[in-house]
Amino acid sequence: MPTFRIKEAASLLGVSTDTLRRWADAGRVATTTDASGRMAVEGTALATLAQELAESADHEETRVVVAHSARNRFSGLISRVTRDTVMAQVEIQAGPHRFVSLLSREAADELGLEPGMLAVAAVKATNVSVEIPRST
Repeated sequence: MPTFRIKEAASLLGVSTDTLRRWADAGRVATTTDASGRMAVEGTALATLAQELAESADHEETRVVVAHSARNRFSGLISRVTRDTVMAQVEIQAGPHRFVSLLSREAADELGLEPGMLAVAAVKATNVSVEIPRST
């Protein structure tokens, strides 16, 4: 099972290390110790928390965007892998963004994709739009 040190886990969630430590102290996320004896979070627990944070963000008031142009590589945690005989569906939670990729089962197996693993969603599109909402 992959584990992530607090600093790396906090970065993946988009929060400060202090916030993640407070959440751990409050029992919001389970922690363990890594091989060096430092506090860490298991990948599956981190993926679950990332999903919860994203779902709660969906219900919060929408923030006004003044400028935005997302890059096409999103680091995140694999939250689900569904395999059948030919294909696999892989979900990656990268901060508030959820990416779903369909790939061959063979590719998913060769990569050893499992929930809790660190992954990068590399997005290539022929049409990407950039929006800047009107100032109020």
